[in-house]
Amino acid sequence: MVKRIGGIRRKTRYKLRKEKRNKGKISITRYFQSFNIGDRVYLSAEPAVQKGMYHPRFMGRAGTINGKRGRCYGVLINDMGKEKTLVVHPVHLKKS
Repeated sequence: MVKRIGGIRRKTRYKLRKEKRNKGKISITRYFQSFNIGDRVYLSAEPAVQKGMYHPRFMGRAGTINGKRGRCYGVLINDMGKEKTLVVHPVHLKKS
């Protein structure tokens, strides 16, 4: 078998970069925000927090909250006609 080189953050130099004015400490209100089941959310990764981050191919997608798992939320998205559930930390989510 071929050994795979790179991981989840491979080829994301520009995708997972913060703008200059947003560098520094992360927002505490965004870190501890809460959602209800059925809420529409946008996936927007916070590069400073790796825990609970989804795969970068889903960047900017919209989905609905379908449950809570520990501190994270299950987000239901449509990926090329397939329903997928991503487990995402609330710091990587924005309310729609």
